[in-house]
Amino acid sequence: MEPIAIVGIDCRFPGAPDTRAYWDLLLRSGDGVGEVPRLRWEAKEFHSAAGSPGHTNTTEGGFVSDPDAFDNEFFTISPREAAAMDPQQRLLLQCAWRAVEDAGIAPHRLAGSATGVFVGIMGNEWAQLHLTDYDNVTAQIGSGNGYCMTANRVSYHLDLKGPSLAVDTACSSSLVAVHLAVNSLLSEESDVALAGGVNVALTPALSIFYTQAGLSAPDGRCKPFSADADGIGRGEGVGVVVLRRLKDAVADGQRVYAVIRGTAVNQDGRSNGITAPNRWAQQDVLAAAYRRAGVEASDVTFTEGHGTGTALGDMMEIKALGHHHAGREGKPMALGSVKGNLGHTEGAAGIAGLIKVALALHHRVVPASRFAAKENPGLKLRERGLRLLKAPLRLPATGVVAGLSSFGMGGTNAHAVLESAPAAAGRPPQPSGAPGGLAAAVFTLTAPGVNSLRRNLLAQADAAAARRVPVGALGWTSNHVKGGHRYRFAVSAVDTPQLVTRLREAAADDDLLARLTAAPAGRPRTAFLYTGQGSQYPAMTAGLYRDSALYRSFLDEADAALLPHTGSSVRDLILGRSDDIDAVHRTRWTQPALFAVEYAMGRTLDALGVRPDMLLGHSVGEYAAAVLARALPLDGAARLIAARGALMQELPDGGGMLSVRAARESLEERIAAEPLVGIAAVNGPQATVLSGDLAALERVEAELTADGVRTRRLQVSHAFHSPLMEPVVERFAALADEVGGGVPETPVYSTVRGRVLDGEAMDAAYWTEHIGAPVLFADAAAALLADGASHLVETGPRPVLSRMVRALGGARPGSEPTHVTPVPAEDSGGQDLADALAALYRGGVDPDWDAVYEERDRVPQQLASYAFSDQHRYWAARVPSRGAAPRSVAPVLEVTEPERGRATQEPQSGAVAVLNVSRGKADGPVALAAMEAVGQVGGYSSDELTPELRLYEDLGFDSVMVMELKTRLDERLTGLDSVSVQDLLPRLATIGDLVSFLHEIDAAAPGHEERTA
Repeated sequence: MEPIAIVGIDCRFPGAPDTRAYWDLLLRSGDGVGEVPRLRWEAKEFHSAAGSPGHTNTTEGGFVSDPDAFDNEFFTISPREAAAMDPQQRLLLQCAWRAVEDAGIAPHRLAGSATGVFVGIMGNEWAQLHLTDYDNVTAQIGSGNGYCMTANRVSYHLDLKGPSLAVDTACSSSLVAVHLAVNSLLSEESDVALAGGVNVALTPALSIFYTQAGLSAPDGRCKPFSADADGIGRGEGVGVVVLRRLKDAVADGQRVYAVIRGTAVNQDGRSNGITAPNRWAQQDVLAAAYRRAGVEASDVTFTEGHGTGTALGDMMEIKALGHHHAGREGKPMALGSVKGNLGHTEGAAGIAGLIKVALALHHRVVPASRFAAKENPGLKLRERGLRLLKAPLRLPATGVVAGLSSFGMGGTNAHAVLESAPAAAGRPPQPSGAPGGLAAAVFTLTAPGVNSLRRNLLAQADAAAARRVPVGALGWTSNHVKGGHRYRFAVSAVDTPQLVTRLREAAADDDLLARLTAAPAGRPRTAFLYTGQGSQYPAMTAGLYRDSALYRSFLDEADAALLPHTGSSVRDLILGRSDDIDAVHRTRWTQPALFAVEYAMGRTLDALGVRPDMLLGHSVGEYAAAVLARALPLDGAARLIAARGALMQELPDGGGMLSVRAARESLEERIAAEPLVGIAAVNGPQATVLSGDLAALERVEAELTADGVRTRRLQVSHAFHSPLMEPVVERFAALADEVGGGVPETPVYSTVRGRVLDGEAMDAAYWTEHIGAPVLFADAAAALLADGASHLVETGPRPVLSRMVRALGGARPGSEPTHVTPVPAEDSGGQDLADALAALYRGGVDPDWDAVYEERDRVPQQLASYAFSDQHRYWAARVPSRGAAPRSVAPVLEVTEPERGRATQEPQSGAVAVLNVSRGKADGPVALAAMEAVGQVGGYSSDELTPELRLYEDLGFDSVMVMELKTRLDERLTGLDSVSVQDLLPRLATIGDLVSFLHEIDAAAPGHEERTA
């Protein structure tokens, strides 16, 4: 059989709320058994030490904590539906989510995929309590029950398109589910499979059955293969594993806990009784599993037995194992059973055992078995080549084979053969050779609401603080696993202690959390702004060159392209390695140096997955923009910019530039009589730059000063973009003709034209005109903003253009673009670029995260599982009693600290707010009636509902609920007789939309008159 990898695990068992706690319980031989919680039933009411009819002989068992807690808002399930759901569905839904995350997969990435869901389950006591209360059966009660729904609910909420089914073979159900999942993967019916089991005891029915059948342990504890064994103790639990074909898991670099080598399922057939175990069938299923796995019985180091602790069950199992292992003299096979720790978890027993075996192989130690100290001598374990584990068994790193048995009460037997993961598992894919790394990580986290975000920030901080894991690996894993929700949090960190500090600070500080979180409404429109001459300085971007291999590679590439035309290294000049530190301010070097930096910065961002929708360059900044837009090749642009700088350097002194606080139009009249002065740049409505002959500029400056107009002389070597540039135009044009140029593939907002280029080439004529033409930055930037730029990334050595864009104004309130500066200061390095990437991610950009990290950091790590809210409580409306029928009680439906509606001390920011934060209450009888109807259908209280809430996305409405909503509206309002459900559907975007529709059709609340303006 092709091997199948276990790549993800999550579970909850008695005394163990998560996988880590489960492993800890096993290692210390812990006991998860205790008294029956009053939430289930009154144990004393059903107890009889003698086991009289209708009673059980024990008051104890293995019960999970908080089975009533469910984060319904996370899954967009209404309170009414959540209250109707079998808690087995609720537990499994949360467990499946966490298992997928544990596999290193963001659950939303499985949406639409051929992922199968296979669930083992044997109890349906929720249905016994609710579907027999005929007067209170609702649509929600119907879909909240049924074995099928345990699997189907997972497939629905994760949008999985593979097989989805529940299996009931009694105690072997979940291992049979694993068997079916394995076969689905082998047949390529599924590419990923979720296999699990769940069991919650809601009534004493099975406890009474075990007692009456003589199978129940008085102390509620299973004692597998022990001399003290005296029957079954019931247990609860839920577990899910994520399975993939091993070759696929290894190819993707996923961590592998263990490998399933073979599985087999058979049936007892006609034995001594339908509930009596059949030794011969059990030894046959072992043989079939060994055969399918391609192993001999002697290869098996240890087996997790079924081990219920009943006299007949233990004896039959030992004889079946002994048939295969009796010849192992001096090296008996180790045997144990987790039922000694948990009790018999019934439908979840197989998955409990599978997870134990997988963790043992992963951690290379088999935990000791509870109650192993006193072996049952009647089992003759040693003679049969077996031994109980009285102490932990250390395992080698690879090549260990283990077995797992699970036998159903009705005769369906299952066995699986597992092996330790191969050495290649968990390693990153073959090195790509592409540079990466920023010397800082970007840790990302998403959540459906701000409360849930805070909760999970703290969970991640605690987990990171408890382990010694490099921050790069933590960041890389978070990028790939913790996505998919509305609120995006991102923060940079250079090491793990800084990450822990920043996560905790964000969780504790509303204002900081608001700055580090956003809820993007859609795909952002990103613009790169390339700065012009004047932004240069010695050693510009030296810190980034030091920290980022990616930036380093692109600056080296630009330097290599420029070198044939400059004669010496521009890179060395940029980084301050030249003896002439001021050379960067001389035009011959300034222009190619800026081009190299801006080309490298643009290519770095592009490689990081930040691909611009728009480009704008101020003066010489257009050269780098043209290369990124594929209007110029790198070597052609390098040749042009080097020649441009050198030609301008040859011009004589005597030119200057003057910044004037005045409009272009008013200045054109003043300079009309000065032929050697021209408009060099228009940076804003009242921000114009004049350029030309110094003497002429002095005359213009004097006139302006006399008229009270503010001016400022710029420190430049030449009068750029002025008539004084005319002597170099002809020589440059000849060179430009050789280079040419094409139409940009990405929209370029030209500062020569003051608008976006519409099918126009950036050719020789364009670059020649570029030398003397005024820089129409204000017009180009205004056009870019008008076309919806949401994020402006200043792609240069320091922020200059962002300030100029802010000064333009004109943006609608609330629609101001976000300014992102990868190099905010002269000493900026890799962490500043990481901060910029974090800001873009918060805004909706999905970076190429692999490029952020070095190869060594692209290794999956175990992050803290998603921390679901335990504030929402739902439990049975009826509890078992000694009467003829369960007695009815007020349903437990407790909802506190909602993510919606109520004030919860959320950050008061437009970027981060509580999920659908309230902007107002319903006004008028029709609106109030609509709110009441929505609340009744969904189970929401009036103070949880606001007009802005979306019925489907926020309140969990579906087609059945919409039909009921129409009925509830009909009960409260007139004027809806001719309105069908189909008429209603298009107007259910929000509660407010529904209210508007009701007003449009003149619906009215009887006894009230609507006041209209």
